[in-house]
Amino acid sequence: MADENGIVYLVGAGPGDPGLMTLRGSELLGRADIVVYDALVNAELLRLASAETELIYAGKRSREHAMSQAELNDLLVGRAREGKVVVRLKGGDPYVFGRGGEEAEALRESGVAFEVVPGISSVVAAANYAGIPLTHRDCCSGFAVITGHEDPEKPDSMIDWRHFAGMPGTKVVLMGMELLRAICDRLVACGMPSATPVGIVRWGTTGRQEVLTGTLNDIADRAKEAGMRAPAITVIGEVVRRRRQLNWFEERPLFPQRVVVTRTRKQASQLSRRLFELGADVLEIPTIRIGPPKRKELLVDALASLGEYDWLVFTSPNGVESFFRYFFRVFDDIRALGNLRIAAVGPATAAKIEALHLCVDAMPKKYLTKEVVNAIQERESIDHLKILLARAEVAGEELPRLLTESRAIVDDVPVYETQLEEEDRTGAAARFRESGADWITFSSSSTVANFHQRFDLTAIKRKHPAVKLASIGPETSSALRKLGQQPDIEAEEHTIAGLVSILLRTIRPEGQIS
Repeated sequence: MADENGIVYLVGAGPGDPGLMTLRGSELLGRADIVVYDALVNAELLRLASAETELIYAGKRSREHAMSQAELNDLLVGRAREGKVVVRLKGGDPYVFGRGGEEAEALRESGVAFEVVPGISSVVAAANYAGIPLTHRDCCSGFAVITGHEDPEKPDSMIDWRHFAGMPGTKVVLMGMELLRAICDRLVACGMPSATPVGIVRWGTTGRQEVLTGTLNDIADRAKEAGMRAPAITVIGEVVRRRRQLNWFEERPLFPQRVVVTRTRKQASQLSRRLFELGADVLEIPTIRIGPPKRKELLVDALASLGEYDWLVFTSPNGVESFFRYFFRVFDDIRALGNLRIAAVGPATAAKIEALHLCVDAMPKKYLTKEVVNAIQERESIDHLKILLARAEVAGEELPRLLTESRAIVDDVPVYETQLEEEDRTGAAARFRESGADWITFSSSSTVANFHQRFDLTAIKRKHPAVKLASIGPETSSALRKLGQQPDIEAEEHTIAGLVSILLRTIRPEGQIS
């Protein structure tokens, strides 16, 4: 008997670009107890689920099935009957060649509540991102879609190939790569001109998109020569010629560079989103996560004597977040800070402070930790000032040394610890190990240390010698050099925007996009 609280959501994940996921689908992922996902789902979408959500891989790709359809149906029914909120995440749209109808029927027959959340199908999206409009006033006013799984020479075929070939407008074949030559031959035999334009779009809407064009006569040979394989869609018709004018996606400045982002899972999205918008194939591989400091007694003492300090210094956004998390456990009112003046390294750190409606009293013009000393001295003499330095458990010694040499009284208090992140929920780390990347971006010395601990930079460079290293600034570059690695580029402005800017200037010096 079905539990009244259990429900299954059949959610279309869209074609690959995470930005094409619907708002409803994103919301449901955020509150799912269980997510059952297919091979063609962009695994980056799994980040929308909570850390406690159970993730179950269901496969469902040509000749690659982690479980049979019957087993999958039983899984959905069984977990819903346990009272769970189950998201069945399917590539594209659940009802467009996704067997979503069969799953919905199984749920209905078992008395399990379900909801279907449509998704953007690759039929439309992959063609769009390849610069191919499925309809165009000058050449066609409709399109037809078929599955290419079925051998066109099969006597009892469910597809009327002669009717399909004779239909006016664009023709789209999904899942037809294995039978591409037979499909093209059959269409020609059924009356289509052999010179009809054909476009194949592989991994459409993602940073690894590949497009190959030809005609019904030669596309199969071209695809074999290029090693074009599934997953791909095939578009047939005069609209394919429009790609010359309408190819917008592949003209973005970072396409098709594969770029690794090593920031914390929480912080990665800002950099990842900007890189993807510029055309990069982004692999988010967080190498650090933020945990509580081991020596909490130092923080307890500092909070107890907060009124004795003249300055509170933050060197990172993580320091701000962690300090005030503990601050508000002790104090109910931000005014408990008293007359403390606040210094910040960099605009990202300053923004975290200002979000609390606090003013930043000093910020160095160069976003370097050691420059904090000069920034404070521009306000007042450091001599005998008492300074609370709130930062990571393990951090460089230069700043407290410089402050002490300027006769300040410094309490270097850890408010968080950077820990090694080894989780790979999206499979990005496995993909990187296997096929490498064009660039690895480092936004702090801790990302360098932890990335090296997880992957061994020397071994990675030996296996993938073409990979290049991008550093956000001198301190990060120094951490790379200590490992015997020379950064290929270093941001002039030591911010995420600066890191993106130097990547753009290096990869596409002739035509940047701001």
